[in-house]
Amino acid sequence: MEKLDQLDTKLFLFFNNLGAEPWDPFWLWITEKYSSMPVYILMAILLLYKFRWKKTLLILLLAAILITLSDQTSNLSKDFFQKLRPCQEDFIEKGRFIAKRCGEFGFFSAHASTSVGIALFLSLIFKPVFKYIIPFLLFWAFLLSYSRIYIGVHDPSDIIVGWLMGALFAWMGFKTYQYLTERHPGFFQKKEGIRNRESL
Repeated sequence: MEKLDQLDTKLFLFFNNLGAEPWDPFWLWITEKYSSMPVYILMAILLLYKFRWKKTLLILLLAAILITLSDQTSNLSKDFFQKLRPCQEDFIEKGRFIAKRCGEFGFFSAHASTSVGIALFLSLIFKPVFKYIIPFLLFWAFLLSYSRIYIGVHDPSDIIVGWLMGALFAWMGFKTYQYLTERHPGFFQKKEGIRNRESL
């Protein structure tokens, strides 16, 4: 564990010190929750366009549950493991801390878990109908995750475990979506207008 902690610290300092002051406002904006609102709105529009309102409501409900599970599981994990954030450690003097605040415990990152969870969940949903959105979603999740290291509030281990938890929640959400849509195909089926033409 000691060697893993040392590796974690070295990786944190390496990635954290890649930052430069001119880029600080960008990463401080990316790390805020409101910066993801345009992504969420775009995804909702695409869902309505591809799946209509019944499936869209189901997907949004499952996404909301995913976000709640991610946040609450992260909070429980932080209280249980009580792993200090890098901004609480002495080695932060060798790095850069630019966040507005520094919480006490950081294992695991709810930002990483939620962003990857939503990105993978929607990627699985969109794959059959609009696969070109997948690289964008994964890139967005990566930016959000890296921002937590950049501003000095999470170690790489916090991010990696967050990714794994997010992937688990995404799989659970997608399997639930498959179960419900396959069990009730008539309810969720996309209804197209059919015009019956009768010959006079």
